[in-house]
Amino acid sequence: MQGLDIFQRDYWTFLKQLGLTHSFWQINKGTVINTWVILAIIVAIIIAARIAIKNEKNLFGYMVISFVRSFQGLIVQSLGYFDFNHFAFITSLFVFILTCNILSLIPGLEEPSSDLSTTLGLGIASFVYIQAWSIKVNGILGYLKGFFEPFFFLLPLNIIGLLASVISISFRLFGNIFGGFVISKLYLHAIGGNVWLEILGIVTGINILLVLFFVLFAGFIQAFVFSMLSLTYLSLAIRKEE
Repeated sequence: MQGLDIFQRDYWTFLKQLGLTHSFWQINKGTVINTWVILAIIVAIIIAARIAIKNEKNLFGYMVISFVRSFQGLIVQSLGYFDFNHFAFITSLFVFILTCNILSLIPGLEEPSSDLSTTLGLGIASFVYIQAWSIKVNGILGYLKGFFEPFFFLLPLNIIGLLASVISISFRLFGNIFGGFVISKLYLHAIGGNVWLEILGIVTGINILLVLFFVLFAGFIQAFVFSMLSLTYLSLAIRKEE
């Protein structure tokens, strides 16, 4: 269908010559390029923040310090103590996902988080980090023991519940960002080529509302939710019983 052309994406098929032609082995070209753009933006922000915090009277430096302190507080509230490793991981998740979600503010670029491969990769990274620290804190025997609690016959359910956390946070992020991506694409496709509709969208403020809600507001909320869910799962996995 011609109307679906607005959702078509380019893929790299490096493994096609090896007989691996399934869509699983295809690499979304736009997602890779946009992800590298995001990494470059984050590096630039880090350098700017590093310079800004040296001046106490700098507004940007104050915002950076306030941001860091707020996430420090979230770590302490969730874990009961501050750990720099967990702070760095959760904060990095939030910054990366937020930058992914608002990348479409730059003309010609799209959110990598509207691709399931990105969100699933983030979910797997969060899962591996949490399980690694759970084993480190509880020991391998204590970690395995948790699967048999409160009753040994609940082992299958505990395993399913653990794996479901990856699917839950990954698809939640993907669904919300992709939904906004689809609505924005359909709206722009509908008014595209019609000067009067484009002017009406600007005058009435509909264009700005779409950007504010689906890009900035929804992007911030979903980045925060993903990060806080990861922090909650981490807290449940490593906090000792009081």
